[in-house]
Parts: sequence; structure tokens; C-alpha cells
Amino acid sequence: MAKLGDLKEKVERKVHRMKKAERERQTLVGQTIYIGTLGLLLVLPIVGGAYLGHWLDSMMEGYSIRWTMSLILLGVMVGAVNVYLFIKE
Repeated sequence: MAKLGDLKEKVERKVHRMKKAERERQTLVGQTIYIGTLGLLLVLPIVGGAYLGHWLDSMMEGYSIRWTMSLILLGVMVGAVNVYLFIKE
């Protein structure tokens, strides 16, 4: 009877460790996805502003980076607001 009790205790400990490892793995994956989403929310408006600004500057005569710089700065502001709103939720 003592051997059966020891076996049951060992199995319960192993099951507990496996469940704990599974919970921690999901947490790591969840955090990775969360940080990746924050990065995209910040970077996509900046890159979109840079491309749109470059296209608008190429339509003008001469050399100009007015639209590119303006839209990059606008993209930074929009991205920061996106990140703030995402974290707030």
C-alpha cells in the first residue's frame, strides 16, 4: 500500500509541474504577440507616412523632403496614440 501511495504522489507532482510549464509557455507566447502588436501599431503609420510623403515629394519639381518629414512626424504621433490606446484597453 505504501508503494501505491508513493506512486500516486509522484504522478500528481509531475502533473502539477506539466500544468505549470504549460501555463508559463502560453504566457511567454502571449507576451511575445502583445509586444509584436505594439511594434506594428507604432511602425506601420511611420512607414506609411514615409512612403506617402516620398511619393508626394516626387510629384513636386526640384528636391524637397517637406512632405516626407511632415508625414513621418504625423506617423510618429499616430503610432504613439495607437500604442497608448492599445495599452489602455
